[in-house]
Amino acid sequence: MSLKLYSYWRSTASYRVRIALNLKQLDYDIVPVHLVKEGGEQHLPDYQQLNPARLLPTLVDDDEDIILNQSLSIITYLDERYPQPAPLLPAHAVEKARVTALAQDIACDIQPLGNLRVLNALKSRFSASQDDVAQWAACWIERGFEGIEQRLQTQAGKYCFDFDVTLADICLVPQVYNAKRFGVEMSKFPLISKIVDNCNQLPAFEQALPENQPDAQ
Repeated sequence: MSLKLYSYWRSTASYRVRIALNLKQLDYDIVPVHLVKEGGEQHLPDYQQLNPARLLPTLVDDDEDIILNQSLSIITYLDERYPQPAPLLPAHAVEKARVTALAQDIACDIQPLGNLRVLNALKSRFSASQDDVAQWAACWIERGFEGIEQRLQTQAGKYCFDFDVTLADICLVPQVYNAKRFGVEMSKFPLISKIVDNCNQLPAFEQALPENQPDAQ
């Protein structure tokens, strides 16, 4: 199989790429990388050769002899190489920019503050308790969701942008999964919740759920 995704079942960024691969109806192998066991398999030499940042996900496309990291870069690559079915970015420049902006609100501003290495650093370097860490993650998710909920009022339909699934939905669904892990009260965000419920009715999203992965615990 030409496509390999190095993934961890609960990694938000890996979750995004799994959704995109499923929407494109592509065959791929998942290569599990456990982020916690024995200090984290992402630090092993073999994986560090693939991805010197020692983060997930990493996509290997043997047909093109390419190794890619960063979920948004991977998804953009997949969308351009496999435009059908289900294009993930609009053709129109303005609409594409709006979709990309919302995706980056999540992938660049919200998710990194709840990344595992950040949460571990809060505990190991700043003596934060597990409850402190959960409150930290929930705080930044809620703050980000407040802006997204407001923005969606003027552009959402069944999904983030009208009635087509886009990169924005691919980023939103995993972040809501993370929000629930950290106890965010999602009733405060009814539009986000409705969109995520609509997405999760699609097979591509259901198949990408963390609990449906081969390495799920």
